[in-house]
Amino acid sequence: MKPFFLFLFFFISALCFSQQTEDFRLVKQYYNQHRSMLGSEFKKKFDAETDNFRKLSIKQDYLLFMQKMDSVENVALTAVLLKTKNMEDLARLNLTETTNAFPEAPVVASPVIDKAADYPGGINELRTEIANLFYLGGVYSEIKTVKTSVAFIVERDGSITHVEAQGDNFTFNRQAEIALYSVSQKFSPAIVNGNPVRYRFRLPLTMNIE
Repeated sequence: MKPFFLFLFFFISALCFSQQTEDFRLVKQYYNQHRSMLGSEFKKKFDAETDNFRKLSIKQDYLLFMQKMDSVENVALTAVLLKTKNMEDLARLNLTETTNAFPEAPVVASPVIDKAADYPGGINELRTEIANLFYLGGVYSEIKTVKTSVAFIVERDGSITHVEAQGDNFTFNRQAEIALYSVSQKFSPAIVNGNPVRYRFRLPLTMNIE
């Protein structure tokens, strides 16, 4: 009976982790839809205006409004990040307390594997997507070049969990974690002896803040 409950726990945990990463995408989808609608309304107002001075004013209002929208979206994404980390910590705690006789599947980080975990399009595609998702408005730094190293686990279904950025700038670390959780596609999982396994991935990130 205990192995059945262990299986059930892993199944529920997988659904939970999948839902957490989906939460990031849902937040972004929500705000992108509102940006699109507001952009259409501003464009109608802009096109209907004949005075060039008023057109410039409308354009400035639009840019300011979009900046505020970015800031509000970042607050929502930060809340999802905190929720995700709390859920992952809780799942890890529950697993430790209830399945001591059946430890969690180990995380592979060894070169002795059939195939490493990989993102569709490769590492450069992953870096490009992270750069596009990154909210630099949420980074506060007195130096122009900021760095972090993002460690995470690629689960057996290709989903991302336990994202942890380690760098000197806390705000840069937080935005890196949000961006990684928000990527649009799943990884192809690592393979050992023909079977998918959990895989620890590390991604160094460097950005220049203008």
